[in-house]
Amino acid sequence: MMYDQTRAQQPADQPRGRTERRTAGPEPLLAPDARDQVVARLRHALNTFADTPRQALEEAEAAFDDATAQLTEALAEQRRALRAGWEDQEPDAESTELRLALRQYRELTQRLLRL
Repeated sequence: MMYDQTRAQQPADQPRGRTERRTAGPEPLLAPDARDQVVARLRHALNTFADTPRQALEEAEAAFDDATAQLTEALAEQRRALRAGWEDQEPDAESTELRLALRQYRELTQRLLRL
């Protein structure tokens, strides 16, 4: 039997076998309810494909369209909020607010590229 260092470091009251790691990161672009609804629609389409392939494909397409519409709206809202934060400021390379806005644009764009 091998020594499991990760398990040995867990507190005694933590259940064995599953360690939950939560990484700090950006909030999801879609609200959990909206994401869950799209996933449920897609799952339903997958489960009904054998019986009604055309309807299943139409439902999958509708779920995709819904997800892209929600993502588009969420991204547009993020863009509006970011722009409002820097739009009326003088362009100054030393501005902390402008540097923060630039970092937020970079992070949001990188998130998009990872999709």
